[in-house]
Amino acid sequence: MKSESIETSIDLRTANGTTELESQIQCRLSGQIWDFRLDVVDKGLILRGHAQTFCAKQLAQHAVIKATRLPILANEIVVS
Repeated sequence: MKSESIETSIDLRTANGTTELESQIQCRLSGQIWDFRLDVVDKGLILRGHAQTFCAKQLAQHAVIKATRLPILANEIVVS
């Protein structure tokens, strides 16, 4: 199985960088996660959105961990 990589040089201090990473993660998890967004707060990230499964929620979190050095302060992706 070929692993898809996510660009790791994205600058999350800019709106374009945040939007780019959000798009990459939604594309990678197509159909499993929607309304995904990253909020940059207090030198960390909050993940928000909706996922079909807990696994998809975790995959999104791990993709963000690989793509940035900012800590994840909360994963508020709702599984429904």
